Amino acid sequence: MNKKGLFKYKNFSVLSLLFLTACIENAPMDSLSPAGPYARQIDELFWLTFWIAVAVFFIVQGALIFSVFYFRDMPGKPEPKQIHGNNVLEIMWTIIPVLILAAIAVPTVKTIFDLAREPENALKVEVIGHQWWFEYKYPAYGITTANVLVIPEDTPVRLEMWSNDVLHNYWVPKLNGKRYLVPGQKTYLNLQADSAEEFWAQCGEYCGLSHSKMRGRVLSMSQKDFENWVNNEKLNAEKDLAEGSLAAEGQQVYLNAGCTQCHIINGVWDVQGDRIAPNLTHFANRNVFAGAALKNNKENLTKWLANPPEIKPGTFMPNLELTEKEIEALIAYLGTLK
Repeated sequence: MNKKGLFKYKNFSVLSLLFLTACIENAPMDSLSPAGPYARQIDELFWLTFWIAVAVFFIVQGALIFSVFYFRDMPGKPEPKQIHGNNVLEIMWTIIPVLILAAIAVPTVKTIFDLAREPENALKVEVIGHQWWFEYKYPAYGITTANVLVIPEDTPVRLEMWSNDVLHNYWVPKLNGKRYLVPGQKTYLNLQADSAEEFWAQCGEYCGLSHSKMRGRVLSMSQKDFENWVNNEKLNAEKDLAEGSLAAEGQQVYLNAGCTQCHIINGVWDVQGDRIAPNLTHFANRNVFAGAALKNNKENLTKWLANPPEIKPGTFMPNLELTEKEIEALIAYLGTLK
């Protein structure tokens, strides 16, 4: 096989694999598996448009194939009747496309307005985009957290969003469509989950070196569990740890290694004003960190604290050149932040 043929074979193989990815079940970023009313509205509009397009395709292609064979030039066959200037036909193929467009446009416009309308009695959450992580604030409860958005199931949530640096985009495919986060301008997005479940979020706009690692989680839970979560999030972190413990050593590493320049831990280091890095007060309760790019476990924390820029290029968290002992102590301390 020559190089040209091999290149075509490889291209075909790659395309085949791409098509096979569409067959994956329970894909976390699957936009065709709605899990809430807003996502369902988008899904219904998609399928309406899809089937109208399929019908138009087969009608047009069918008419084309029929014309090619029925009116093909053959010896002794008379010239088909010409229809140029036929007013009836001109009116028909003007009205039919208009009706098709109206069948798509009317439900599209209705869906756009329905999705934009602020729901009654909605939980309001502020979403701030940073390079490369999402920050969440609950004004009604005085809570600030990061990476994991926690919401009660079967309850409308109104997100008020903006960016702290560059253009970002917030997307939870199973709960709603995309919405831009713009510096100096607020945008809004509604979410609602049918049941208690974890959903994936992703920044949908290229925003720098680690754009692909700017992810998030939306954790839906029962109303009772949500209330318990809120009550726990309002608590300050434990300041007085057992003297001589590994966690106490880790607290000193946190206070002395420069972490306080960017992070806040309520009750331990809770200065006024915002910081450029996530609030760590209840860090141990989050199942992901580093912009939800990594699972929250000892192995990943060890790699991250050893050299953050190696894992997430462009991150504002520098390599603090911590020793193995300091990293172990700091991980022990972070584990107490529940």
